[in-house]
Amino acid sequence: MCGVSNDDSLAPGETPVIAVHPHWKVLVRPVSVAVLIVAATLVAEVMIPWGGIAPLGPLVLAAVAVVLLMSWLTVPLLRWRTTTYELTSRRLRMRSGIIARFGKDIPLSRVTDVSFETGILDRILGSGTLVVESPGEHGQVRLTEIPHVEHLQAALFQLVEEERVRATAPEWDEGG
Repeated sequence: MCGVSNDDSLAPGETPVIAVHPHWKVLVRPVSVAVLIVAATLVAEVMIPWGGIAPLGPLVLAAVAVVLLMSWLTVPLLRWRTTTYELTSRRLRMRSGIIARFGKDIPLSRVTDVSFETGILDRILGSGTLVVESPGEHGQVRLTEIPHVEHLQAALFQLVEEERVRATAPEWDEGG
């Protein structure tokens, strides 16, 4: 289901719990278009009588197809690969960005509500939207295309409750 990162940016005592990328379904459209580009290129290579008209035509067509494939597939694939949602013992971390990196952290102590939404296609594919509410500047955060969203929601809810218990527990004086 999920991996756990070995990130050095965690606070002392903070442990990673779950780390996921967006669901693989975000790559379906780019891959489908890539298949269509390859099919159209092959049909053009076979159907167009290049002969003496343009001897370099097939080579130019193949080069254009490769450039289209690279531009169409690379950015979505890199965006998918560099976007992570990580749940730790203390916070929910969101990271994204191919060249420039962007991050957002929500401390578990600030989370007031955790819910999820799944449509019929999401239920079939095992994904959904996680909705995390917290007061202040974060407000409501909607994380879309989350794989196994129900498991992540349950884990987040449990960690939020554990954080509340930990925060309200009396501190014992070990000195005497």
